[in-house]
Amino acid sequence: MPDIVKILPTEVSNKIAAGEVVQRPSSVLKELLENSIDAKSSKITIIIKNAGKNLIQVIDDGQGMSKNDMHSSFIKHATSKINNIDDIFSIKSMGFRGEALAAISSVSMVEMSSSKLNENDGYYIEINGGNIISEKELNTNAGTSIKVQNLFFNVPARRNFLKSDFVELKHIINVFNNIAISHNEIEFSFINNGEEIFYLKRESLKKRIISIFGEKIRENLIPIDEDTQIANLHGFILKPEFAKKSRSNQYIFVNNRSVKSQFINHSIFSSFDGLLRDGYYPGYFLFIKIDTSKIDVNVHPNKTEIKFDDDQNLYSIINSAVKHCLGIYQVSPVLDFEKDPSMDISYSQVKSQPKIPEFEINSDFNPFQIFNDEKLGNLFSEKSKENIESDFENTVKEFTKIFQIFNKFIVSASTSSLIIINQNLAHQRILYEGFLKSIFESSADSQKLAFPIEINLSKQQLSMFNKIDSEFKSLGFEFGLAENLLEITSLPNQLKNNSIEEIIDDILDNDFDKSNSLSNSDFFAKALSKSSSIKSGEKLNSNEQEFLVNQLFSCKEPYLSPYNKQIFITLSKNDIENIF
Repeated sequence: MPDIVKILPTEVSNKIAAGEVVQRPSSVLKELLENSIDAKSSKITIIIKNAGKNLIQVIDDGQGMSKNDMHSSFIKHATSKINNIDDIFSIKSMGFRGEALAAISSVSMVEMSSSKLNENDGYYIEINGGNIISEKELNTNAGTSIKVQNLFFNVPARRNFLKSDFVELKHIINVFNNIAISHNEIEFSFINNGEEIFYLKRESLKKRIISIFGEKIRENLIPIDEDTQIANLHGFILKPEFAKKSRSNQYIFVNNRSVKSQFINHSIFSSFDGLLRDGYYPGYFLFIKIDTSKIDVNVHPNKTEIKFDDDQNLYSIINSAVKHCLGIYQVSPVLDFEKDPSMDISYSQVKSQPKIPEFEINSDFNPFQIFNDEKLGNLFSEKSKENIESDFENTVKEFTKIFQIFNKFIVSASTSSLIIINQNLAHQRILYEGFLKSIFESSADSQKLAFPIEINLSKQQLSMFNKIDSEFKSLGFEFGLAENLLEITSLPNQLKNNSIEEIIDDILDNDFDKSNSLSNSDFFAKALSKSSSIKSGEKLNSNEQEFLVNQLFSCKEPYLSPYNKQIFITLSKNDIENIF
């Protein structure tokens, strides 16, 4: 029999490897930016078109490459970052695997030009689908420029799996934020479809965070600085009142590398015990500096997962350091320059003895004479008893019909079954279908605000808002936008204006991928219904309970929430009897 095991051609193996390294346009940007950082760049420009599907270009002023280096860089496992096996256990560079450029070039059209410092001539190379198309000498500035165009042009199945421009751009901005925050010593420019979204000059970490997330974050930053034998911690924790319903403001860096770590997240979250509302997550920008021999970053090709030698002690250090910072914030006195001086106690009042208050006694008052015998008789007369019993029966009937328990569930009973409804999920479904109807029919009712609501948007939020502003308008929002200041003048009738800023933040920080939405309208309706729905723990009166139940069962899909969670359960008479 002939042999059946074959070695795959390089072209095929590279495309398979590209599936791990290049998952979406943001993956490409991450790899290119890490190469620019390793090249000791001081200025980096990012150019994006159509959410990275058509173009991702990174231009830096780093060390540059020679002709031979450029050729070698597109060969799999060719790298300048490590030399031998010992280097793997002490990684100090951002990249080291030597897979990125080979994987990227195998599924896209790449153009690279580069020139080393203090050299007059540079070199240009063009690669399509892993094959060199052209190359030539080029007079160019010191540094490197690389264009990645038409990503997955030769793997149409992978390209079909890409999300909308709205989603892919959000992932790209998330990658950019991680790199920009952790390398505040580098000047960045981010241009999307010809418009500069970010320009970040070299600045302190605090100023870099404010430049990205806006001025409203400034007063909520609590510095953290803790040095131990195991690791050094620094950065900022966000005040509990700035917590969000999403994890959008959670950033962890280990030796300036952005990483994801469940145990670090849990350590910080437990430090906020008792300080956060249910369903809210703390925000933080935590930098951990640790001996490179004590960690392993070679866990996954995307290099965002990491293992620690002493994770238990690190957990305790982070937990106690965050608690300490929050404790200082809680007890620190605050100077109130707007305090009314008339409320202060004068010096003479402080030194004077307290005066005992005077009170009078009415000796003729007899509490037992409130009811005479006739009144007491009338109170417990047969007629009164009948009225009391009648009222009690009516109350019981109403109670058994519909009532609320734990300020979370609505219970509706009938002669044959018991229905337990999650009030939050039920209201989400009601609002979701109403919002979708308003968007597609443009039939929303709105209310004019006596005083407009002004919201300062971060640059990332502004970019997201511009993608779904038409959905805002179709629902009844009326607004004006000047730079990053959003001024809302009208709201849909379903929304409360006292929580509108929080609702807008939730929508713009929402994770599109987790919503399973196929369109911007669907995403917007889901996000808005989740943010503005009745929350668990909110007490409802009988009319509100009945209205919620009636509205739910008039929905097209009353069984599942917009995020496919079960809204209610039904217990039949047999089910209840079987329990006992």
